[in-house]
Amino acid sequence: MEIILLDIGNVIVSVDFEPFCRAVARDGDAGAGVIRSRYCEGELKDRLDRGQVSPDDFLRVLAADHATVDRPSSFFRMAWQEIFSPLEGSFEGIRCLREGYRLWIMSDTDPLHFDYLIDNYPVMRDAERFFLSYEHGFLKSEQEAFLHVLECSGLEPDRFTLLDDRQLNVDACRKTGMGGMLFTSWHEVVDSPLCSGRRARP
Repeated sequence: MEIILLDIGNVIVSVDFEPFCRAVARDGDAGAGVIRSRYCEGELKDRLDRGQVSPDDFLRVLAADHATVDRPSSFFRMAWQEIFSPLEGSFEGIRCLREGYRLWIMSDTDPLHFDYLIDNYPVMRDAERFFLSYEHGFLKSEQEAFLHVLECSGLEPDRFTLLDDRQLNVDACRKTGMGGMLFTSWHEVVDSPLCSGRRARP
């Protein structure tokens, strides 16, 4: 194994949709739950992450919803993007992994989130390759996402290990023959064989 497929959300950065929900809900905290169920989970979010809905269309639907505040598209864009914060230990952990492995980023994400992240978290720019759901149309809960990586890279499955915070994604990855590690904290990663027994980069 020489390549780490590194997730973004709750691995490189923490994700919290609550500030977004409260900011855009017409009824404030009382309406935040409605916003979360309509936009932060479910079919529309799934289609946005798959690239089946454009960012502009997503923002238009959001702005036209009777449950949201009467504000311009730029307000909703900013609220949707500003949901991230650095995850404790991520910079140091990624530096540790980079000493022994090639790092590719693989994420279920949309263009609005990814553009914000790449602009505001420079550590992501050093990744060798990016496999993003909105570009290839698959989510990591599906084996097809990992088969796509194998097809594009021309490499064998045993060259890869996924580091992801969702067991569902790790399970889908392993079914293709790739390695998978459930992420819980960077402290555990640094103490794991990935870092403590790291190999030299090829």
